[in-house]
Amino acid sequence: MEEFMQKQPQWKDRFNEIVQVCQEEIKRTTEIGKKMLSASKTNTMLHESYEELGALTFKALEDGTLEFDDPRVKELVNTIRSCEFDLEKIESDVNDIKKNS
Repeated sequence: MEEFMQKQPQWKDRFNEIVQVCQEEIKRTTEIGKKMLSASKTNTMLHESYEELGALTFKALEDGTLEFDDPRVKELVNTIRSCEFDLEKIESDVNDIKKNS
């Protein structure tokens, strides 16, 4: 009976250790998931901006009025730059999360 009582705390400690490791892994995976969701939204915005910029550029070429002083073109270029920066930051964050595991 005494031997059983000594093994029980060891079992509980091991179980608690496993639970803690699982909780940490879930937290890390959740952080990565949030970053990936943010990256997906940013990537969609980037794609839409490229698409609209391409359509505007094509239309301007067809009309013979290619003018890059157009405020919408400047706005789209800024959006593209911002999205590219955000995606690089998200990738860096995800790599940091993975390294800290």
